[in-house]
Amino acid sequence: MLEVKDIYKTFNPGTITEKKALNGVSLTLNDGDFVTVIGSNGAGKSTLLNALAGVWPVDSGSIMIDGVDVSAMPVHERAKFIGRVFQDPMMGTAAGMQIEENLALAARRGKSRGLRVGIRKEERQNYKEMLKELDLGLEDRLAAKVGLLSGGQRQALTLLMATLQKPSLLLLDEHTAALDPKTAEKVLQLTVKLVEEHNLTTFMVTHNMKDALKYGNKLIMMCDGKIIFEAEGEEKKKLQVADLLAKFNVAGGVVTDAMMLG
Repeated sequence: MLEVKDIYKTFNPGTITEKKALNGVSLTLNDGDFVTVIGSNGAGKSTLLNALAGVWPVDSGSIMIDGVDVSAMPVHERAKFIGRVFQDPMMGTAAGMQIEENLALAARRGKSRGLRVGIRKEERQNYKEMLKELDLGLEDRLAAKVGLLSGGQRQALTLLMATLQKPSLLLLDEHTAALDPKTAEKVLQLTVKLVEEHNLTTFMVTHNMKDALKYGNKLIMMCDGKIIFEAEGEEKKKLQVADLLAKFNVAGGVVTDAMMLG
């Protein structure tokens, strides 16, 4: 589903602020794989995610999504393959629009639009049923402006919107980092539910080692723009936080309290 071959990305090349963010990264994800990506600040995690999304064009190498070479494809064209949830709960939704209007936009992504009625009765009922599964009371607030929701409610809504049309690749950019622990856990549980329900190929960046070990079937560790460690299946299940710390120490990475404690 995702094949990344030897990609490089350097910011401000030839200047005093030159930064080699990606240094020959290669990665393959099969259909339904759920990979968690761990690494210290500046390791290249977010740059890799943004390269997959098309925000940063790579200097060299290739990115294939669902058999299509998207390496030179701009963000708006690549969006038909990708669902994304951002770290900031304020992103990913239109704050001034109603909940049902946000869902309708997500449902129509990539489709032609005419002058027919915006949201049909049966469509509205479908949205109510989907929101009810979130267990956040949003099913009775379809007409509420999204800007009035809490961070956790917005992030749950964004997650639902990102998966409404099954994307080839779901990108989760530290999507619980701005939430309190209880809300973060609820959003992560919802994430697992939607990923398993739709068999989504998922790429989740996190600073939290415990979450990186707990979720997904595959783990990669990055440092200095490279993938320095990979584990999947039974090997991943046997890993402990101490094992990841040892890998970081060998690579010379910087471990923060947030990475250890969440």
